[in-house]
Amino acid sequence: MSDRGFQIRDQYAVHFITCSVVEWVDVFSRKIYADILVDSLKFCQEKKGLNIHSWCIMSNHIHLIVSTNGITRLSDVIRDFKKYSSFAIVKAIRDNPQESRKKWMLWIFKKAGEWNKRNEIFQFWQQDNHPVECSTPEILLSRMIYLHQNPVRAGIVRFEQDYLYSSGIDYYGHGKGLIAVVYV
Repeated sequence: MSDRGFQIRDQYAVHFITCSVVEWVDVFSRKIYADILVDSLKFCQEKKGLNIHSWCIMSNHIHLIVSTNGITRLSDVIRDFKKYSSFAIVKAIRDNPQESRKKWMLWIFKKAGEWNKRNEIFQFWQQDNHPVECSTPEILLSRMIYLHQNPVRAGIVRFEQDYLYSSGIDYYGHGKGLIAVVYV
């Protein structure tokens, strides 16, 4: 749930979710940290009942179109995903001897954590997820196009299917991406 008025009202509906790193730090420009997100999402699929319809990891945020198995509440899965992935990524940053931005990033996450009483030490993710219920085919399609166009608009790739960290290949290419998608 969000402190800014955005809420997941129907816990079992398909939603467009955006999770952003505090201060928009470009953490996922490093493969090692993006791979932690991929593994975390796969875990949520296998163990938490998360259905991933489409996804895209950018340098400082992730877009998801997701739902659940109808048993688990979506806000609970997103909460658990953010909690685990933040812990794993901060640990990976701390333990990475090649990370040139280590002190700077850890300082930012520590300062953000000091402002939020819900955290013990660090805050990695912004609190809000900006959930948008995809209640019509038009909303779903517009969000899916927006999500897959993100790396194209950023100039990272020319075509949606060429971006490794998204479901673009599943929808626009002739292959399977890093994460299995449930088509809607």
